[in-house]
Amino acid sequence: MRTRRVRSGWARSVIALSVSALLLGACGKTVGETIDDATITTRVKTALLNDPEIAGLAIDVDTFRGVVTLSGRVETPEAERKAIAIARQTSGVQNVESTLQVDPGDS
Repeated sequence: MRTRRVRSGWARSVIALSVSALLLGACGKTVGETIDDATITTRVKTALLNDPEIAGLAIDVDTFRGVVTLSGRVETPEAERKAIAIARQTSGVQNVESTLQVDPGDS
């Protein structure tokens, strides 16, 4: 039984190192940076969804090394400015880039 635990622990270590290497090699970020970026993305997206003036579902949020990119559509230039401001105010955000398109829709 003791042998299984050692093997199991060794196997987990090898798997963890393999996953870490894949993540680092795949996108040029450490595992910690990947987790931080995912946390920032979640915080920004949640803040956008909680704002009644912004159609948060129509905005995509991507983060790379603390730089948030907003893309998608908003109904007014004011909504675009507000979305950018919300992203900038989010903890961990280093910078915000926007490729948001203003599309009034059927209004």
